[in-house]
Amino acid sequence: MQDRDGFIWLDGQWLPWREAKVHVLTHTLHYGYGCFEGLRAYATADGPAIFRLAEHLKRLEDSARILAIDLPFDRATLAEACRAAVTRNHLQSAYIRPLVFLGAEKLGVDPAGAATHVAIAAWDWGAYLGAQALDKGITARVSSYARHHPNVQMCRAKAISLYGNSILAVREARRDGYGEALLLDTEGYVAEASSANLFLVRDGELLQPETTAALDGITRRTVCTLAAEAGLTVRSQRLTRDMLYCADELFLTGTAAEVTPVVEVDGRRLGDGRPGPLTRALQQRFFACVRGEDPAHADWLTRCESGG
Repeated sequence: MQDRDGFIWLDGQWLPWREAKVHVLTHTLHYGYGCFEGLRAYATADGPAIFRLAEHLKRLEDSARILAIDLPFDRATLAEACRAAVTRNHLQSAYIRPLVFLGAEKLGVDPAGAATHVAIAAWDWGAYLGAQALDKGITARVSSYARHHPNVQMCRAKAISLYGNSILAVREARRDGYGEALLLDTEGYVAEASSANLFLVRDGELLQPETTAALDGITRRTVCTLAAEAGLTVRSQRLTRDMLYCADELFLTGTAAEVTPVVEVDGRRLGDGRPGPLTRALQQRFFACVRGEDPAHADWLTRCESGG
């Protein structure tokens, strides 16, 4: 990732990609204290557009507030930097990563005295779970690692430190030949995947875990809206592991994962082993929205100047 052409926004300045560096004694590097966002810009008929930019930046602010980190830039400045990151890097579609981290002014667990820094990078990133995942679906396993308790690490924050848990889970899953990990909470109920929310389809209803130990995903919210518009019943409830095995359909949602079908859990085939009709319908509607093909949700898109 470090050896690329392009530009990265760091603390209000545009730096050549290879020069956007931090010191080895950066506080966040040692203690994992910071937060981030992930956004996508999609190619549309009117040029690249960022999907739900305002909602992502509001969540970044919320994450910083939960962690008691004062952001040195307002939301309008960050929004303009996200848009410019797409344009300056000549991108028609992009993954955008705003990162809030603490500097090298001091070490020690208490970060008081360490300055807050903000970086924003954008690059071309295809299907997160592989080129075939969106079409064919993936396999998943229930992880031996539990998702955090909300009073251990506050799960509404998209905090850097939370993802050590995700790394352990996804490495375990892929070591055992699965594409993704599904995590239970500390009480044994289904929480989310390693970096995505999940939905379960059973008897025509769409079920999702309560967002206590899971991130309140923006793609998750999007799918809830689209499902309701399609007349589907959407319910949040505690889901048990065995409910995963009996699902008619299962799919993941997230900025990186988009809408990815799951066709097998713990060696048990779901349905006929192919992405189901409700998953397909919601996936198609989602991509119509992000590509600017659905005028009903044009307000979800923030246009950038053409990057090409």
